[in-house]
Amino acid sequence: MPISLLWAVDVHGRVYSLSTAGQQWDQCRNAQMEFKRVTAAQQCCWGIACDNSIYLNVHASDLPVRYQEETYENQRWNPVDGFSDRLLPSDRWQWSDVSGLQHQPLDGFQLPSSSWEWEGDWFVDENFEGEPTEREGWTYAIDFPANYTKDKKWNSCVRRRRWLRYRRYKAMDMWAKIPSQQTTLPDPFSDISCGGSDISEEPRGRLSLWAVSLQGKVWFREGIYHHNPEGWSWEEVPLPGEVVQISCGPGDLVWAVLWEGQFIVREGIGRDCPKGSSWTLVDSPSPDVGAIHIAVGVNVVWAVTKDNKVWFRRGVNSHNPCGSGWIHMVGEMLMVNVGLNDQVWGIGSEDRAVYFRQGVTPSELSGKTWKTISIPREGERSHSSASSLQSAGCFFTGEVRAPSVASEAESDPDRALTEGPGLVCSVAPESFVDASTNPSDPTPDTPKPRIPKVTSDSFISELVSDREPGKISKEIQPLPTPVQEEEPVPSEETLTEVALSPSQPTGVLGSHWSNVDLEEGQNPQAQSSLVPEYADTCSLSSVVTFTLAMEDQYTNDEHPLWAWVSAGACNVDSHSQPNWFHCSLNTSSLAQSVQSMSLSVTPAQTAAWRKQIFEQLNERTKREIDNFRHYEQAVEQSVWVKKGTMQWWRDWKPHKWIDVQFALEQFSGPDGNKDGILFIYYNFYEEKKYLHAFINEVTILVPVLNDSKHTFAVYTPERTKQRWPIRLAASTELEMHDWLALLSVSCCDSRGIHGVPSKQAIWSITCKGDIFVSEPTPALEAMPYPTPCDQMFWRQVGGHLRTVEANSVGIVWGIGYDHTAWAYTGGYGGGFLQGLASSTDNIYTQTDVKSVFIYENQRWNPVTGYTSRGLPTDRYMWSDASGLHECTKTNTKPPSPQWTWVSDWAIDYSVSGGTDKEGWQYAADFPASYHGYKTIKDFVRRRRWARKCKLTTTGPWQEIPPIPLSDVSILPCATPSSVEVVPLWAISNKGDVLCRLGVTTLTPAGSSWLHVGTDQPFKSVSIGAVSQVWAIARDGSAFYRGAVSSENPAGDSWYHIPSPAKQKLKQVSVGRTSVYTVDENGNLWYRQGVTPSYPQGSFWEHISNNVRKVSVGPLDQVWIIADKVQGSHSLSCGTVCHRLGVQPTEPKGHTWDYGIGGGWDHITIRGNAMDPPRLRLPSLTNSPFSANRSPEPVRSTEVNGNAMGC
Repeated sequence: MPISLLWAVDVHGRVYSLSTAGQQWDQCRNAQMEFKRVTAAQQCCWGIACDNSIYLNVHASDLPVRYQEETYENQRWNPVDGFSDRLLPSDRWQWSDVSGLQHQPLDGFQLPSSSWEWEGDWFVDENFEGEPTEREGWTYAIDFPANYTKDKKWNSCVRRRRWLRYRRYKAMDMWAKIPSQQTTLPDPFSDISCGGSDISEEPRGRLSLWAVSLQGKVWFREGIYHHNPEGWSWEEVPLPGEVVQISCGPGDLVWAVLWEGQFIVREGIGRDCPKGSSWTLVDSPSPDVGAIHIAVGVNVVWAVTKDNKVWFRRGVNSHNPCGSGWIHMVGEMLMVNVGLNDQVWGIGSEDRAVYFRQGVTPSELSGKTWKTISIPREGERSHSSASSLQSAGCFFTGEVRAPSVASEAESDPDRALTEGPGLVCSVAPESFVDASTNPSDPTPDTPKPRIPKVTSDSFISELVSDREPGKISKEIQPLPTPVQEEEPVPSEETLTEVALSPSQPTGVLGSHWSNVDLEEGQNPQAQSSLVPEYADTCSLSSVVTFTLAMEDQYTNDEHPLWAWVSAGACNVDSHSQPNWFHCSLNTSSLAQSVQSMSLSVTPAQTAAWRKQIFEQLNERTKREIDNFRHYEQAVEQSVWVKKGTMQWWRDWKPHKWIDVQFALEQFSGPDGNKDGILFIYYNFYEEKKYLHAFINEVTILVPVLNDSKHTFAVYTPERTKQRWPIRLAASTELEMHDWLALLSVSCCDSRGIHGVPSKQAIWSITCKGDIFVSEPTPALEAMPYPTPCDQMFWRQVGGHLRTVEANSVGIVWGIGYDHTAWAYTGGYGGGFLQGLASSTDNIYTQTDVKSVFIYENQRWNPVTGYTSRGLPTDRYMWSDASGLHECTKTNTKPPSPQWTWVSDWAIDYSVSGGTDKEGWQYAADFPASYHGYKTIKDFVRRRRWARKCKLTTTGPWQEIPPIPLSDVSILPCATPSSVEVVPLWAISNKGDVLCRLGVTTLTPAGSSWLHVGTDQPFKSVSIGAVSQVWAIARDGSAFYRGAVSSENPAGDSWYHIPSPAKQKLKQVSVGRTSVYTVDENGNLWYRQGVTPSYPQGSFWEHISNNVRKVSVGPLDQVWIIADKVQGSHSLSCGTVCHRLGVQPTEPKGHTWDYGIGGGWDHITIRGNAMDPPRLRLPSLTNSPFSANRSPEPVRSTEVNGNAMGC
């Protein structure tokens, strides 16, 4: 579960945050004033202060908030001056925007507010559509506007170049005031709510901010997204009445409360209209009692009426934002708030505590019960100590000596400065219950705190006015001499008030308490110099504390009083509770107690114990094993068989599933070696036959995700050559996992492979996200007879990833389909692997989210326009991307039973080529190149629908929050001992280039990110064995990072590398001296001329085609994922291939060797740093095997041709 924050405001206007991984409220120290209320999002928090101004707190991140300002310099050619700034009267401005309609001189750009700063001066952009321009950055055209090119021609009459300048948002982790508009708002704001983060993924980080003024008007903040967190301006939204409060969810739900107690719902909210189009009226849950508060989430609406009753709205979703009816819930709340995944928080009307709604799940959105979040605030450690002591059965009567002034000043410096050392008080607990109560009044049986009821935003003024100095001065009696602060402790029946003097010791004489709070008791600063006879007595101030400060009557109460809570940034998994409800002991005291006990054990005693235990174990070994070695073994060989009924995808045509009997026979020899045989018994024309495979010949067991069957595939070297595995289907998912676990253990036993993968392991991932590792041998890269890669044994590792990268010191990172980064923990197994096939530690829960896409297709006809009635030869009107398979919203299922839907179908606007406002792409016919605008020649159109599904599994992976990544690369260490801190580079899912700091073998997750500045978003990065960094931009251009070293891990500048002619690159991999890239058309390119003195190289050389991914190892090994590999039945896509003949004198190699596949999507060889053995070739005339052995054990050879033989 990722770490997120819950925000709250107490009755004094102080803002606190609570982490889902923490156990105390942390106060925002940088707040210079009190706040009325806050509203949080994942990347920021908005608030209304007591001066009625809007403030913004942007969370600090390793990725800076940068905004790119751009303007264009335009020039026209004339016969006298050549190109000059003398333009025609009908031309655009000399300095303009990209359209030429707006005047934008360089000196006309100003910072939006004091929260921004310039990163540097203006500079010319010398990159044009992925290719470098001339040094001055000019692009040429015939006239304005037209298509520009980087080459100057004879008819180029105009030219332009782009100037760039970046500004950075510097007010991180602090409250920054939002600047007012040029026109002052008519009245201040009284309520604020932000959300809308799930409406659209573009622009990045877009938010919807709604505000309510004191006059009941509603305002919408325009232009809030990641690069502009403050937004642009406020825009008033027309209303049917006066609004008192508003709530905005993460999606398209916006509800507001009218002064009359009714609700209005905003409709028409979408990607192109985030502020909606109209309002719809909804009645209050109770006709007699109006509503005062509303809170919305993704698919839920909660309300609070004036009598503090809580209501839940059923039937709410994006298609029906108004819902269908109200349900009364148990409990009374002042307000409620909904989190990111519809979890609910509230503030109780009686005790003003923060409550969490337990039992909220996607199937039961209303939850089950309310539970109090009873954890201390920052600086309130005394409460946890008191609760720990009381729970241990410790009760105290009488008076207890308080800590010294030095201790109090240390814990609260501000208070020490204001109060001084001379303040000491003797106060009865009643005075802290109600400051207005007369001490002579009879004490009530059950003291109840006075909690002022908040009915408007003036609650802070009310609290301050209620606490008059005269009422408190009766309780406080200052003494002339500085003494310790007294803290009376009430007994069970009576409350005592005793004045303390310097000569009066407190507590029970002769009873010295110890080990109550060791951390404070052993602090020399906490001991009073005025009472030396009690200098070694432990301080018991943490047992019961009644703070005496006038301004702190409520804050140090046992239950703090809260006024507002915001969960817009809090993400709590319904299946795993945060740490708020786990009772924590006084860990410091416990640790010191254990430490004091261990001090009595000397190192000599520890060594003696170890020696004694070792001798006892040796005696037991001799007694139970060695004394019986002369006996013959009773059983020389054990055999056991497991049988079952499964289905098999038969090898001959017509291919179909048939019922078979499946059996695994495993036997172990006298030497302990295990082996086995697989048998598949089937009927062929009423004749019983069987198919078998030896366990030691099985190279891989692959789960095959299918929406209707639980299937897996069994590969052997021969089956790998044919591209036709043994496919089996179990009746249930549990049965399939049992067979996979059993077969995996049997295969590992037969090969003697157990435990964690080695540091040299080769990692790969299937197109379904399953992770496999293979242990390489030195002969894998041997020359001239390498081990064929179809004989490599692969075993599965738990987890689910899209990309994985490793190096030879054991550091492995992976990226999920949802762009979450994961670090390998050193375990093995997980998932369906259990028992001996999985470790018991370093296994964690892992989740992954991916999108399933279908396409809606339409054809134009002159009568009705675009409709779903196509030609008989057209594709299905609802289909997949190819159009060959019918995929509708109702019949499309998740990829496998392991996946579950977590969202509804929605239009996907992030399609390559762009879309119009409704998500359509247009083309002349099916299939063709699509574009996001309609022309007169476009007769067909399509749009993509997306639906998210989620998978939960386990594996040796630990999440690395919070930045989502799209690519990662780790330094392939050829000599592991030479590198301590391993460089790691990554690309965020938004295209930012990052460098991870603090990555070592002991801390593979690293410590923090270092942002590397770029002028455009990137999509691929790779670092070589000698710290050479190459990267690919999203426009397909290549870049080299200069001056990267251990002292300067981020380098200094980017050097543009021209791409191959008319090709856009998509992936790069760098080894020791080799640089390989793959373009968008599947071509593999090698960079010639790379030398230490000229690391950029000279030109690209084509190696092969039909390549999906490439991985270059620390010794320049080359492995790829290839498409269109010829098999015995058809072409296979996603095959692991190994480049043969790679050596220092011939780094490009000469042939391909085919391995496991198809269905593979990623491989990394960057952890294999084993030097291959150098074999001396025997004379072919003298070798007895010369007539039978081929000089190269590969099935096909080629030179820089098609790697797949097609």
